[in-house]
Amino acid sequence: MARSTHTHTRRALAAVGALTAGALALAGCSGGAGDDADGDTLTLWHYEGANSAMGIAWAEAIKVFEEETGATVEFEEKSFEQIRSTASQVLNSDEAPDLMEFNKGNATAGLLASQGLLADISEAVEEYGWDDKLAPALQTTARYSEDGVMGTGSWYGVPNYGEFVTVYYNADAFAEAGLEIPTTYEEFTAVLDAFVAQGVTPLAEAGLEYPLGQLWYQLALSQADRGFVDDYQLYTGAVDWEGEEITYATETLADYVDAGYISPDVTGLKAEDAGVSFINGTAPIFVSGSWWYGRFGDEIDGFDWGLFPFPGADLSLGSSGNLWVVPERAANKDLAYEFIEITMRPEIQALIGNNGGLPVAADEADITDEKSLELIQAFNAINEKDGLSFYPDWPTPTFYDTLVAELQELVNGTKSALQVQQSLGAEYDSYVADFR
Repeated sequence: MARSTHTHTRRALAAVGALTAGALALAGCSGGAGDDADGDTLTLWHYEGANSAMGIAWAEAIKVFEEETGATVEFEEKSFEQIRSTASQVLNSDEAPDLMEFNKGNATAGLLASQGLLADISEAVEEYGWDDKLAPALQTTARYSEDGVMGTGSWYGVPNYGEFVTVYYNADAFAEAGLEIPTTYEEFTAVLDAFVAQGVTPLAEAGLEYPLGQLWYQLALSQADRGFVDDYQLYTGAVDWEGEEITYATETLADYVDAGYISPDVTGLKAEDAGVSFINGTAPIFVSGSWWYGRFGDEIDGFDWGLFPFPGADLSLGSSGNLWVVPERAANKDLAYEFIEITMRPEIQALIGNNGGLPVAADEADITDEKSLELIQAFNAINEKDGLSFYPDWPTPTFYDTLVAELQELVNGTKSALQVQQSLGAEYDSYVADFR
């Protein structure tokens, strides 16, 4: 179905998340398409830390790429927020890189694809056989319709790792408190109550960035089925913003604050603050993503830790990892495809797996690190029951910021649960109406 002018205009306006000056500042410090049109240099942007699984594997991929092609990689690490807030402006300029990591989903990669800012890489996918290496569930976020809705249409990106949200726990803190790993939701809240009784705020959280919204969505998923996920994420049906799933999530999150499970100070904390509070042993539980796993293994040395699935839920946040995308204005697309292919090789996939990441095309026999294998097996268990349910901010280009702001209001007590749901629903419905 052809995209209407109305839809195109709405999507273009919604994407403007930062001043043009901010975009130029991001682009101005790096080489762009106009600088390297001779094909000897691949400009590469990503936002993975050097000690993360992907950072380690991609650093090795850069070495292999330079040795095999004779080309030079001009790499610049950008923050997630830098790329998220300025991508539309940068990719619509001569400063676009040849290859970049970008967040998957309708509101991010789908939006840029619908605006013509990302290259259709379907021919490269077929040439290199990347589709054969990716399970169908992991292909969902790599393909987009002309309206930017994931799951069908052309290929606009390739993931080489997966991710999901789980529950990290401080095993030593549990043992000292005489607590077992909970297997039911009732046991989970009993664990939280036990820590509160000891004067400990059990959940590491952050309200300035994504963690609080992910907990909210996980609570909704605990009451949901696949139909709810498809309606919410793929616009297959109407979402009831005062229905059972969302009402439970919003009211329960408010209850968590009242019960002392979450500090009311989280509205001023970033994801880094929450992660560090788990790393240093301040908070014994952290509901967050597999992208922390490698860092926890690298930096936690004062206690034993592990993970368990969110109790009482068959569905979990998660998907393929972020995508390698090739900007439409990239000067060296062929070099970009060669680099993607290297990151899909077994040896690079094994590096991801052995450093706490979730490779999409690795042989389990190549995973020699016992701790990393634990993570991979947990991810596989979710995939086996078709449990991956994406992320709460994906449905609209501005939903991330809105969700953060509304949940801050909830925690601060300046809005009721019903008011928060109505505000979220109003934005969601106004955007999604263009697809129905």
